[in-house]
Amino acid sequence: MENIRSFCITWTQRLCCCCCKGGEDKSTELTQVEVRAATRQDQQPSSTGLQDDGNGNGRPQPPPKRDLSGQQDPKEPHKQKQTVTSYTNEGTHVTVEIHPKGTSPQFFKKLSFGKGPRRVPSLRGQDNKAFERTEAPRPPSTKDLHVYPWDKSSLKSLAVDLQKFEKLDAYALKVNTKGSVEELVQTLLKQARTDLEKVRVIWMWICHHIEYDVVGFHNKSLRLCKPTDVLRTGKSVCEGYAGLFQQMCSVAGIQCMKLSGYSKGYGYKIGQTFQGNSDHAWNAVYLDGRWHLLDSTWGSGTVDDALTKFTFKYNEFYFLTHPALFVNNHFPDNSNWQLLKPTLTLKQFESNLQHNSDFYNLGLLAAHPQTALIQTENGTATISVECRPSTLFTFKLEGTDEHGLLTLRKQGMKLELYPQKTGRQELQIFARPSKSTEDVYTCVLEYIVECKSVDKSRCFPKDLHQPVGPSWFTEKQGFLRPSHPDPIIHTNDGRCSLTFTLGKDISILASLHADSSSLSEEMSRQHIMQIHRGNQVEFKVHLPHAGSFVLKFFTKKKSDPGSYSFIFNYLITCLNTEVKWPAFPLRYSKWAEGYELLEPLSRLLPANRNVQFKLKMQGISKVLVQAGDTYTLTLSRDGFWEGTCNTAGCTELFVMVHENANHSYYSHILKYDVETQ
Repeated sequence: MENIRSFCITWTQRLCCCCCKGGEDKSTELTQVEVRAATRQDQQPSSTGLQDDGNGNGRPQPPPKRDLSGQQDPKEPHKQKQTVTSYTNEGTHVTVEIHPKGTSPQFFKKLSFGKGPRRVPSLRGQDNKAFERTEAPRPPSTKDLHVYPWDKSSLKSLAVDLQKFEKLDAYALKVNTKGSVEELVQTLLKQARTDLEKVRVIWMWICHHIEYDVVGFHNKSLRLCKPTDVLRTGKSVCEGYAGLFQQMCSVAGIQCMKLSGYSKGYGYKIGQTFQGNSDHAWNAVYLDGRWHLLDSTWGSGTVDDALTKFTFKYNEFYFLTHPALFVNNHFPDNSNWQLLKPTLTLKQFESNLQHNSDFYNLGLLAAHPQTALIQTENGTATISVECRPSTLFTFKLEGTDEHGLLTLRKQGMKLELYPQKTGRQELQIFARPSKSTEDVYTCVLEYIVECKSVDKSRCFPKDLHQPVGPSWFTEKQGFLRPSHPDPIIHTNDGRCSLTFTLGKDISILASLHADSSSLSEEMSRQHIMQIHRGNQVEFKVHLPHAGSFVLKFFTKKKSDPGSYSFIFNYLITCLNTEVKWPAFPLRYSKWAEGYELLEPLSRLLPANRNVQFKLKMQGISKVLVQAGDTYTLTLSRDGFWEGTCNTAGCTELFVMVHENANHSYYSHILKYDVETQ
């Protein structure tokens, strides 16, 4: 029929498997210009000419060799007419008949609805007076695409100043209109002027007023997904969230698409494959000449593990999310709506590591490896995270942090895993801001670690605390310029020495721990000698035997009468089975911070031997060594108290100091044991 041209713009909805399917109306909510083809006896709409674009959106397609009723075009034209119906901005109902050649027209009454039903104002412009139709959304083009992978520049696809939204957001939260969708939008847009503000106020209202329908999730027959039903009940599943958002944007004159696809949301298992129907719905909006993505369902809150309770918890991350980040857990049916260049395949989406919103909200940038499944090599695997701000990390491998070494870096962290059993194991990585006053870590990454062999030499002490070794965090706590920047210290003879420059007003303690050691905690501390020289401190460590040890450090402010707090630890290893160092001499409370012992360093002294003593102490008037006899040490020109004593006839030996020449009493500062014969 050469004289007939039809224009059909019709929106259809495609439902995902977790949303409205059975019993729900899949027809369009909005038809701008509807073309109907009918016979004289029956005026039924035709679906001919609509081709799905992959997201349930009908596109006009001329049906080859078919007329507008969907029937095969016969050689002789059937006597029929088409009725084209439209509405003007003034609300006038115009009906036009189109007849084939050689037929006679039938006259209809011209009906004007006057002030009757009319389109809701598009609310464009500053005065919000014009009544306009929303333009038909165009498909994504080259200018909509973003480079993949993420360039780490911004979390959003459009530059927004969230502080400028504060008043608008507060207004959206207070609006409580229970009328129609049109009335709600009119009320919300009283405070919105630009298209961005309109999208924002709609987004904020939905995220704070529509709760997830946990009952409808489990029972499809109870799901309500039409915008009017969602608004009336205040709850729905993802299909309802996305449908209401699309409808409200349409009323506001904003081009909006409802998209469907696969998601890594509730119930997702690491490494799972996706097949069959879509399981989630979200939206795309057209702003500033480009398409942008958002998910109001995930922006509204969270559900418990059993999906029986919903909690409102606003999540800013899913508003205009950068497409390269959005694709971490959203895979649209139509790959064009990834808005990426290049696009990801479904296989890539399935294998890629999932970065949840907390990962980016905490300022983290990237993780390696980027696949969710990790295979160990020679019993070990390495994971690293890159971030801008100072962030604290910890981890759990099958519920414990015993089988790895996590070290903090200025721009992230590094984790070396040493699983102690074969097979697949779940790895969780947690993070929190260093400035947070709460010691609460949030899970930001999840991996599956597949271990084929176990490295038994990397079985760490249970007292090892994560993270291990010095870092930017220990610097903030006053441990500056460490002599050993690595988390592991290897010693062949069982001895090591560590030095730091200390910050102001810091008091420090150290302790030594080992799984195989029978030493008490108090006795193990006697294998550490602490020496202060100005603002520098040295820790001499003599291991009691071979093995793996944890050297822990605790601090508090000198002016603070409170207890010491753990800061960090090292791992010290010694494979030499002949190592068996005795403890350092017992130090009494009068052993002052600035005192230094040079010899003898071993608490156990040989019997019937002359023993050389050498100490450095300021502000002391006299030093005595009490054994079988009493010996006086002399002060040398270079500031050392030196002398020799004999251990004959005694089992213990004490070093005493006379601090004030005007006083007659001495204070014990050191105690030694003498070997029995």
